[in-house]
Amino acid sequence: MSALGVGLIAGGAGVYVLGSRRSSPGRQERQRIAGVQSTDYGQGLDPTGYEHITRYNNFYEFGSGKKSPAERAVNFKTRPWSIEVTGECEKPGVLDVEDILSSHMQQERIYGFRCVEAWYMVVPWVGVPLADLLKPFAPTSKAKYVAFETLYDPQRMPGQKSPSLDWPYREGLRIDEAMHPLTLMATGLYGEVLPNQNGAPLRLVVPWKYGFKSIKSIVKIRFVEHQPETSWNMLQPGEYGFYSNVNPSVSHPRWSQRKHRVLGADLFADKERTQPFNGYQDEVGALYSGMDLRKYF
Repeated sequence: MSALGVGLIAGGAGVYVLGSRRSSPGRQERQRIAGVQSTDYGQGLDPTGYEHITRYNNFYEFGSGKKSPAERAVNFKTRPWSIEVTGECEKPGVLDVEDILSSHMQQERIYGFRCVEAWYMVVPWVGVPLADLLKPFAPTSKAKYVAFETLYDPQRMPGQKSPSLDWPYREGLRIDEAMHPLTLMATGLYGEVLPNQNGAPLRLVVPWKYGFKSIKSIVKIRFVEHQPETSWNMLQPGEYGFYSNVNPSVSHPRWSQRKHRVLGADLFADKERTQPFNGYQDEVGALYSGMDLRKYF
């Protein structure tokens, strides 16, 4: 997608003022993030409405229905919160959400978000490049992959009482994918603190992959030598590959991936054609040079 840049707007920094506003009854209170910097990621993309982004979610820890996360995660407490970083690195330690918010410039990046279920939205994320958070831990030459893990707490996340997945939720990236400039650790959206149902307080965003790769509510990161197990791949390896790059030429066994419906669009609008790597082929295609992307789906 040629309109998608990879640098900041020269001299341009859009700043949000810290503050809060009450949400509708039964909904999480919304709070602005201070000092969010505008970027040119996603120029020309029309963001999906806030209600669609925050009321149509896959977050099985709070239930399998699309509305279940927004309804059941309202009182989910995300402070204090930290991520333990271990494995093949010289300086294992902890990432604290408050330190991330205070010590790193929060950027707004507008990315397309493509679900494996063949729907699509455009999200104005706020966050920090994942590489900026991981490099200080000094991963060693043995660190070929990065493994991620979601909080496991069935009392706070009632969906984990269901055997639908082997909890806790796990995901992984090759280290060059994790360190790619597009890969984001999201702290918010629409200039505000990340809603619980969207993966608060810290979630991964990998815009060229199907949405389930963007693991939510992360509490553990490990640098590992071998490809880590991932939740959906463990459940159905023939349907959900480790890489799961958006690829319209590789159908899901039960539906085509050639087109997707756009959330918030006219009900009778034609489906849009899905682009390889969700439109980010120019930025990330070289990562997979020489790979058979039908085999390594």
